[in-house]
Amino acid sequence: MIERFIPSDISFSLEVYPPKTSQGVEHLLQAVDSFAATKPAAITLTFGAAGGVDEDLNVRAVIARIRQHTDVPVVAHVTCAGRSRDEVDALVEERIVDGVSHFVALRGDMFGHGAPYTPHPDGYAMTYDFVAALKRNHPDRLVYVAGYPETHPESPSESFDLDHLKHKVDAGADAVLTQFFFDPELFLRWRDKVEKRGIHVPLIPGLLPILDFPHTCAMAQRCKASLPAFLHTMFKDAAAGSLDHDLLAMNVLSHQITRLVEHGVTHFHFYTMNETRLTRHLCAWLRAGF
Repeated sequence: MIERFIPSDISFSLEVYPPKTSQGVEHLLQAVDSFAATKPAAITLTFGAAGGVDEDLNVRAVIARIRQHTDVPVVAHVTCAGRSRDEVDALVEERIVDGVSHFVALRGDMFGHGAPYTPHPDGYAMTYDFVAALKRNHPDRLVYVAGYPETHPESPSESFDLDHLKHKVDAGADAVLTQFFFDPELFLRWRDKVEKRGIHVPLIPGLLPILDFPHTCAMAQRCKASLPAFLHTMFKDAAAGSLDHDLLAMNVLSHQITRLVEHGVTHFHFYTMNETRLTRHLCAWLRAGF
């Protein structure tokens, strides 16, 4: 008899974001302890496009809490859109002083909502320029980049998107964290295409617990991530926060994970939305091996 359905070498990272209110910050700081107890490989912390003093203080408060209360490595997102090279480099140095272990290198969005991307005249024109500088200045730090199983919303074609990913990896990226998706077959087909392009770094699937189905639908629409029709049927009469809703969400996650494990995936990235409700049960399920 097989004692574990999920192999014991499975690992996962948890993504949180810096809240904009003091109440949200306190909620996340309390959640950090719950997240750390699940023994993730890392906690990644996002950084908004606009930045600003308050947001940066919140980011640093969360980093400090994780570093003071846990031994979990912190991975910081850094965006380069709208900033000069000196500003981006200074931000990276600041994060290292704060205790950040590694980085997710991103282009990011322009400061104005919906504004088309225009490289800063003194900035890194493309993400791969930023990746190359990060690896040149900090060769001991791992650098993660983003990947899109359903193609980046701004990419003119899938081929262009794959070429751009290869540029980032060729520049020195160590691994790829994907945009969330709900059909594991999408990831598996994309992985085949990525490997055919000569990209041979770890591809880490990003999974999003469905905490509130209408809200998840809105997020998916913004990110151009597809939602299988059966999910609409499943969640039709399930109220967010109800036991039925949570059980359905766990069912979706367990299906995604077991299917991907069958095809050799050994690390997962969970977009927690700063909520422990599903994440802690999901991680306990993984640790127990189902």
